[in-house]
Amino acid sequence: MRHRVAGKKLSRPVGQRTALRRNLVTELFRHNYIRTTRAKAEAIQGQAEKLITLAKRGLLAGATDPAKEVHARRLAAARLNDPAVVQKLFDEIAPQFQDRPGGYTQMLKLGVRKGDAAPIVLLKLVED
Repeated sequence: MRHRVAGKKLSRPVGQRTALRRNLVTELFRHNYIRTTRAKAEAIQGQAEKLITLAKRGLLAGATDPAKEVHARRLAAARLNDPAVVQKLFDEIAPQFQDRPGGYTQMLKLGVRKGDAAPIVLLKLVED
């Protein structure tokens, strides 16, 4: 029984699953949207929102203590693959959502994939 076990396995071993999630979140922040299956989008949506909140809090704390912003950047860099995406997260994405209390991503259904009928969605960052 899987009582209280968080996260979806996505039919992959641990290393592949971690790499997949990291890549998907990195590409979401790089392009502001990704087109993927519904299961994968649901698996990374919470992680992406937590990273945006981390960046927002890091910028807010960095105004008084720069070391806290550096710490937040390092935490984000540990979860993303590309330093340029970390910079974009802190310089562009977090200030965009500064006044928004949550709900930074939106999932739009696109239909099913032709080959295996997997439900496809567009996961994108919300625009104010």
